[in-house]
Amino acid sequence: MFGSAFLGAHLMRGAAAAALLAWAIVHQTAHPWLSLGAGVGALVALRGCPMCWTVGLVETLSQGRRDSTAERADRTRPH
Repeated sequence: MFGSAFLGAHLMRGAAAAALLAWAIVHQTAHPWLSLGAGVGALVALRGCPMCWTVGLVETLSQGRRDSTAERADRTRPH
């Protein structure tokens, strides 16, 4: 549900959200409205709260393991 098709894409969304949150915290007094927008942008990049992103990371990792296990089983099965 929260997972991505590719681990790299999921990690890039997390990195973008972290950068937006860091910018929002540093500039909150000088640019309060832009900081609020950056915070909203971080939530959009995370597809919800940080916990949702973490659950998606676990789903993405487990999906990758299931795919690689299935590929290994296909290679070792006699045809």
